[in-house]
Amino acid sequence: MAQTREAIRATIESYVRAVAKGTVDDILALYAPGATVEDPVGTPVRTTDAEIREFYGMVEPLTQTGEVLTVKIAGNSAAFLFRLVTHLGEQDIVMEVVDVMTFDEDARITGMKAYWSEEDMQTVPSS
Repeated sequence: MAQTREAIRATIESYVRAVAKGTVDDILALYAPGATVEDPVGTPVRTTDAEIREFYGMVEPLTQTGEVLTVKIAGNSAAFLFRLVTHLGEQDIVMEVVDVMTFDEDARITGMKAYWSEEDMQTVPSS
């Protein structure tokens, strides 16, 4: 897959889908070797496969839905807003996050920074 706007958009859509409903392996398949993850920005940057695997391992067992809301692509980078809803029985936690990613020539993620804080989480009754 060449690094085109369409390929980058497809990677973003796959990423949000994998974070919401996929496995750690589904997520890691979207990353290039040597990629970095800073989620949220201001926390230590995860630089090894083991650190990134451990990070996404925390979300794999959750029941979630995800939706990409806005995508802006420039060159080999993209910023996008997405909504993640974590279903916890009687209530849901709704979070909107801005991710900024860089991509390699195959539209695999080389760097990810997530912009959010606890103030961005809302607890609502399950729908």
